[in-house]
Amino acid sequence: MGGWYWIGVLAGLGAALGVAAAGIVLRWPLAAVLAAVAGAAVGYGVFHWGEAVAGAVGGIAGAFGASPVVAGALRRGGTRLGLAVFVALGALLAAGVAFIPIVGYVEAALLPGVGLRTRRRTPEQHAGLRILARD
Repeated sequence: MGGWYWIGVLAGLGAALGVAAAGIVLRWPLAAVLAAVAGAAVGYGVFHWGEAVAGAVGGIAGAFGASPVVAGALRRGGTRLGLAVFVALGALLAAGVAFIPIVGYVEAALLPGVGLRTRRRTPEQHAGLRILARD
């Protein structure tokens, strides 16, 4: 396999680590840092700098994309432990799929879009009926 294949695999594995970190840590910047460090460590430990950078970028993308989904599920009444189990299973699935050629790149590219779309669809908090109570 060529270098481009392994860079894609590490980008997908980093994205999977980002999804897993988003399930553990509520704030996406902290989850992104943890996933980026883990993805870079795996990439550099097994391969070279190119794969380490791909793992770090994939980790940031995965955490950014999964955090609003996790936060929304918790806001709607999901339990922390149950959600962590489902997010971990999703991260394992994403890690396995990353070994398909090109799919690792696709994971790392599409997850931030999922996060942006979810953030846009989140309803704003309004004053509710308090605004009608003015005298």
